[in-house]
Amino acid sequence: MLEVKNLRKRFGELEVLKGVSLSVNNGDVVAILGPSGSGKTTLLRCINFLETADGGELVLDGESFAPGKAKRSDIARFRRKTAFVFQNYNLFRNKTALQNVTEGLIVARKTPRARAEEIGRKMLEKVGLSDRADHYPSQLSGGQQQRVAIARALATDPEIILFDEPTSALDPELIGEVLAVMRQLAEEGMTMLVVTHELSFAKSVADQVVFMEAGQVVEAGPAGPFFMFPREERTRAFLRTISGESGEQPVDR
Repeated sequence: MLEVKNLRKRFGELEVLKGVSLSVNNGDVVAILGPSGSGKTTLLRCINFLETADGGELVLDGESFAPGKAKRSDIARFRRKTAFVFQNYNLFRNKTALQNVTEGLIVARKTPRARAEEIGRKMLEKVGLSDRADHYPSQLSGGQQQRVAIARALATDPEIILFDEPTSALDPELIGEVLAVMRQLAEEGMTMLVVTHELSFAKSVADQVVFMEAGQVVEAGPAGPFFMFPREERTRAFLRTISGESGEQPVDR
């Protein structure tokens, strides 16, 4: 469904992405792991044209997009098939949960308001928030706000959802409710590209795992072999560290 080919990005003298390539198949969940500063978020932002990559190619459903040369119409066409869930929710503070879900449908996609609200309520029900439709973000917990953000993403009927560390801003006790929604989406066959530090989620849900460091892909492959028999020593060291932090059994060979 999605191919990322040799994506490069530089901020001034800092080269953040050094030729990153990966593939996402239809219906797969691909987890991107790596230490802070490895370029994971920048990669996701470049894929959805929130940042403009300096080089490389994106192929979505067989159509090629050159990041530095894509026209506004090309970007709009690409984004009609994708959705992005941010770390910090990015909700409109002056709009209700339902209005946050429907705003993009009404303004960007010209969906009639009645139809948009029908879709919005259905998506809020899907993420377990049908009783919070008229609540403002300030009246919702962090986990509930992130679930509104997921409902907003689902409302556009995307082919693939990009998640940028969706639980990183949450208190530990709220993480589970967001991951539960994501697990449900995975079971339903939603294609997802997920930047995450949640090792247990990646182990149990991901089909493929990509490990990045210093703007490069160190190792990538099916989740089972990746976690049981990582090839690279740097991957093994990272997994040992993360496993230790989460109380899981360290990975070793």
